[in-house]
Amino acid sequence: MAGKMNIPVILLTTTLFVLLFPLVPATIDKELQAAEMDMKLIKVRKDGTGDFLTVTDAIKSIPAGNTIRTIIWIGPGIYKEKILVDRFKHFVTFYGSKPVYPTLTFGDNAKKLGTFNSATVIVESNYFQAVNIVFQNSSPEPDGKELNGGQAVALRISGDKASFYNCKFIGFQDTLCDDKGNHFFTNCYIEGTVDFIFGNGKSLYLNTVINSIAKGLSAITAQARSTADEKSGFSFVHCNITGTGNTYLGRAWKQRAKVVFAYTYMGTAVHPEGWNNKGYKDRDKTLSYGEYKNYGPGAATKDRVTYSRTLTDEQAKPYLDQSYVGGASWLLPPPRLNDLKKIKSLKLGAKPSPKPLGSNPIPKSSPQ
Repeated sequence: MAGKMNIPVILLTTTLFVLLFPLVPATIDKELQAAEMDMKLIKVRKDGTGDFLTVTDAIKSIPAGNTIRTIIWIGPGIYKEKILVDRFKHFVTFYGSKPVYPTLTFGDNAKKLGTFNSATVIVESNYFQAVNIVFQNSSPEPDGKELNGGQAVALRISGDKASFYNCKFIGFQDTLCDDKGNHFFTNCYIEGTVDFIFGNGKSLYLNTVINSIAKGLSAITAQARSTADEKSGFSFVHCNITGTGNTYLGRAWKQRAKVVFAYTYMGTAVHPEGWNNKGYKDRDKTLSYGEYKNYGPGAATKDRVTYSRTLTDEQAKPYLDQSYVGGASWLLPPPRLNDLKKIKSLKLGAKPSPKPLGSNPIPKSSPQ
């Protein structure tokens, strides 16, 4: 039975933070700097050795208006929960240890709750991090017979300034709802059939595998930018498109959808035309679909639709690094396993001497 265990929550001191992050960039948001100066660690373990048995109970323990970095260290196993990190609980990190990532899974779909509320995990807060986590919607693959039953979201991210490191997103239709806000994904794996990356976020996907498991005609992205002044769009850099089906890179959910693929391997699953306007010819003049220095059998542009563009160096430049999502003000290295172990040493009264993580907002190596 889920419930609180009689193990005290661990608090980091300002001294330990300085040791872990000695060179926090001066451009980092002030509220984020303050949050990282006083951290809290909560352990979730299915075997009862942590602070809580469920992720939901761990989140409930975080007070509304939270102002400190709170790391929820989730042990291995499958957690069948519908999880909400609401808009009053900022600075939350989900952390899972290698080699067996914890899986957060549930089986709701759009027929029951609507697409946006079908998500296994919903994050509405700002400055959220996830490291080494599997987000899954276990609803079965749609068979086309149930009206509006196909959409089944694994994660909806609706908060601003969220980052995802070494995470997996597993589902069929509408796997990842990149709803709104600035987001960063690196070394991730995203799997689905139709529109499995969708929403109106402004997001950079770096070194990420995008795997289509479609059996026929499908699309990877459905970006929802609808007006010229909306600052949203998806940028995929150094990614790898694999899998099956006859898959468009994107289809025009809204009239000003913006999606760019750069330095990306495109396998045979990519449709030769590349993009789809959903039959709305008037959108051909307003869509922003771009490609830059991609490679692989699906990257040939000779049969691409006329409203997509092969970008020049100058046109591509704004989409290629963390500046696209304003990362200089909020992207920090994720926590690592050794750091969490040092937090435990502090609890026992030891004097930690961790090596600094450095200040590069995009780590050169993946978390451990």
